[in-house]
Amino acid sequence: ENDSFDNSEQAIKQSLDSDLIIICGDLFDNRFPKPDTLTKAIKILSLPSSVESKTKLIESIGKDIKRENKGIPIVALHGTHERLSKDQYNAVQLLESAGLLYHLHKNGLIFENSGIKVAIQGMSGVPERYAAQILEDWSPKPVKGCYNILLLHQSIHPFIYSPLDPPSLNIDNLPEGFDLIVNGHIHSSKIENIGNKKILLTGSTIVTQTKPEEQYEKGIYKLILPEEKIVFEPLKNIRKFFYEEVKIKDDKTLREQIQDILKKYRDKYEKKPIVKFKIISSNLINIDKEMKDITEQYSNEFIIKYSKEIMSKQTDEKIKILRDARELKIPIEDLGMKILEENLKQLNFDKNIDFSKLYDFLSQGNIEMAKKILLTIF
Repeated sequence: ENDSFDNSEQAIKQSLDSDLIIICGDLFDNRFPKPDTLTKAIKILSLPSSVESKTKLIESIGKDIKRENKGIPIVALHGTHERLSKDQYNAVQLLESAGLLYHLHKNGLIFENSGIKVAIQGMSGVPERYAAQILEDWSPKPVKGCYNILLLHQSIHPFIYSPLDPPSLNIDNLPEGFDLIVNGHIHSSKIENIGNKKILLTGSTIVTQTKPEEQYEKGIYKLILPEEKIVFEPLKNIRKFFYEEVKIKDDKTLREQIQDILKKYRDKYEKKPIVKFKIISSNLINIDKEMKDITEQYSNEFIIKYSKEIMSKQTDEKIKILRDARELKIPIEDLGMKILEENLKQLNFDKNIDFSKLYDFLSQGNIEMAKKILLTIF
């Protein structure tokens, strides 16, 4: 449970050779962090203030600065985790009041060091459906004579998409003219050059979900000016995460397979790695008991987690449908209808059902008409 603090402290320590530190939101995992959490955060964020820095704040853009902070400046957004209503003070603003960082939301700051000027403008996390309009209304512009950075904490299509909360921002409606756009909302990290826009997705410093995509190296990015070079620096001495699939075989027991996998990660890391096993079998009997024994046996070396999946002929067929759909680029509506048809056939429904009409009624929420179609076969 201390991984988030340990990784944050490591990230800050590895940043102490920098002239400026940027944090793009989600410093905390909830809107109202406990006093103990705030105390630990203050201790970590105080580290840069004790380091002598030549970086000077020379101008603000739409922001009232009451005092200049000590040491290496930290510029931060609040993310979706810290966002509160307009009339409430969030946790990142509290840290700004304590002189630990500069908080940005629809405003900016200009810094100078050794003759190089950097203009940083930022929009903290807002509800996705309003993001494009808020950004358009704010309309940030690059500052002449500066290296210009725009900070965001939003979903941006095509990097992230959720049908429950679809993004209103996309590559095309991001402002023009910025040398670098940094987005802190997306937990995977990468640098993308799309058209004339360079976009840095910072990623998370911790494992947020035990999924395969979380195996990527956690780290920080360092921007070197005036070369405009971006370097990824992995975090040192942090907990590693590995994801492994295990298919039950006739020639090897589950325990033997897991032991073979764990040998790869043994005695290599300072902290116990998290190893997530996805166990695939046609028969899941006794797997829980076996995994409990294995977890206890290796508890001093690994943090073991697991999930189970029943593999059957029907599952194989569904996987084949999804794979074929992806390769042939079948529209999502056609894919949905195909899966519905396969499921009904497995339940021995009449092959003469009008699957297209049934799917239309279901997708429209017309359950009564869908029932009528199914009842006509009896």
